[in-house]
Amino acid sequence: MPKSRFSLLQGTEFLTAYTFNTGVAQHLFCKMCGIKSFYVPRSNPDGYSVNVRCLEPVTITNVTVTPFNGRNWETHGAELAQLFK
Repeated sequence: MPKSRFSLLQGTEFLTAYTFNTGVAQHLFCKMCGIKSFYVPRSNPDGYSVNVRCLEPVTITNVTVTPFNGRNWETHGAELAQLFK
């Protein structure tokens, strides 16, 4: 989702970031339980990817699962960027 549509309401003090390789992706983990709640994807550094399991169930109206070929990320990375628009 675009960063403009994301709003973290509370808990920033419990987050820690992990980056690797290119440093573009920023994986945000909870310092208390270790879950990756959301992250800034390398394929879309102007957006967020949210772990649906971290959302309040009553706030979810629809979830679409889109298969992705992660083994060949470099070839298919542009497909991911289209999902975040």
